[in-house]
Amino acid sequence: MLPGFLTRAVELLLGREGRSLHLKAAGAATALLGAVMLVGSWAVVAAEQGARGANLTTYPRALWWSIETATTVGYGDFFPVTPWGRVVGSVVMVVGITTYGLVTAALATWFVGREQRRRHRLAHGAKELSEETARALHERFDRLERLLAGKGETP
Repeated sequence: MLPGFLTRAVELLLGREGRSLHLKAAGAATALLGAVMLVGSWAVVAAEQGARGANLTTYPRALWWSIETATTVGYGDFFPVTPWGRVVGSVVMVVGITTYGLVTAALATWFVGREQRRRHRLAHGAKELSEETARALHERFDRLERLLAGKGETP
């Protein structure tokens, strides 16, 4: 059941046609982070198994640890004590920091893009309005010239 759900979630994040590159990258990074947290939880439990002073001995604790490590919260309630556990922790940290950086950049790009599109529409509307105003002024001047030309012909 879970692998089907994960496959569907990855397809939803990455599979949309026409989705911008920065959103695809953020979606891929988020999917990668989820996988790293799940696998990292299992790996840290395996690395810490039987180690003296280990507190990451169950998968639920390790999953909580990987979430707080990836989000850089790091309460300090759970931590790896073995060298391999610390390697796993380093990977979870780097992937978490990178993912949140990508997601933040994607959101910023989206906001900037919306503002640029809004400004472009306003500029285009102003250009059309100025062209329309110029056309109306030309028509008025032409009418005035015709009126003046007609009055000049009258004796």
